[in-house]
Amino acid sequence: MYVIIVYDAAPKRGAKLLKYLRTHLTWVQNSVFEGEATPARFESIKAGIKERINKEKDSVIYFTLDNDKYLKRGILGVERNETDVFI
Repeated sequence: MYVIIVYDAAPKRGAKLLKYLRTHLTWVQNSVFEGEATPARFESIKAGIKERINKEKDSVIYFTLDNDKYLKRGILGVERNETDVFI
């Protein structure tokens, strides 16, 4: 499945989320991540997020698609982090 995660958290917790999510998905912009994940891996990512946020103060929104085939992604302005990877 294809996953997009957006969060709003206090600076200290936000830094922890940034570090954690960078190990699982592609960072595309401040507080925005996207990438492929199996359903089991996505459940693991959500569990890790729950451990790092304050459920009464922070907000995490996620979107899932069966795959990225139906996703059209556009950029207006500066692209913060290129998602293309080459070897």
